[in-house]
Amino acid sequence: MREPVGTREITSTRVYDAPRPTVFAMWTEAEHLARWWGPDGFSAPRVTSDPRPGGTLTIVMAGPDFEETMQARYREVVAPERIVVDSVVPGPDGQPFLESSHTVTFADLGDRTEVTVTARAAVFAAAGLGALDGMQAGWNQSLQCLDDALTGAAGRQVLLTRLYDAAPDAVFALWEDPAHLERWWGPDGSTLTVDEIEVRPGGRWRFTMHGPDGRDHPDRVTFEEVVRGRRLVYTHGEPSDPEPPSTAVVTFDEVAGRTALSMRLVFASAEARDLVVDRHDPATGASQALDRLAGLVETTAT
Repeated sequence: MREPVGTREITSTRVYDAPRPTVFAMWTEAEHLARWWGPDGFSAPRVTSDPRPGGTLTIVMAGPDFEETMQARYREVVAPERIVVDSVVPGPDGQPFLESSHTVTFADLGDRTEVTVTARAAVFAAAGLGALDGMQAGWNQSLQCLDDALTGAAGRQVLLTRLYDAAPDAVFALWEDPAHLERWWGPDGSTLTVDEIEVRPGGRWRFTMHGPDGRDHPDRVTFEEVVRGRRLVYTHGEPSDPEPPSTAVVTFDEVAGRTALSMRLVFASAEARDLVVDRHDPATGASQALDRLAGLVETTAT
């Protein structure tokens, strides 16, 4: 029996605005698992699930130029309270490349459910050590994807991801200092003047975007949730505005001393998202801003 070259254990907890039976079904029924399983940028195009002790669970996870199959077995299934799953990812030689187990508990909070995941993993080749580095970020992102599936946000959002060579606290700091924001916020060719900013729940951010055509675009943001170094949620615009408002969910996850950043621009409906995409192409503007942020991260880290 081969000895692992690395092991890791992580825990992640999330509260969902859905009753426990609904959330439990999202973890055990193949059609629901296919809607959310995997971190940002990945999908699960093929899932089979037999949720009973000894039953099998197979998930094909696909990403850019990447596909792997997780072959798993349910060790425990106590509906709707708890599941334990043991899994293996085989290597090219057919031998285990990665073995893991995860225990999921579902706490009843009335109309809400607290989910706690405890995951353990072992890799048997040096090439798999990066998977251990990304375990916490991967589970955190997957639990956010589950929230997107439960709320329907997955069908009415724009998602962008980046990996920055600095710790989450350092990257987060560049989102709250006006002097830093004026160096990277906005699409290429634009400049920014921060009129007011208070990064706290209920705090306001007023700014003026100066476009390359010389036109000024006043704007405002309201912060809904602030967890420094980990998460920002803010509403852009107001219901009275001519353009549909959106909510941004920005997460900062640590991966081997770097920051895996995900930015979700969530709209009230798919139609509202499509309207804004057609008029303004927010994905391009936000992508350019996140690229400019990468340059600032490099400068400040240096």
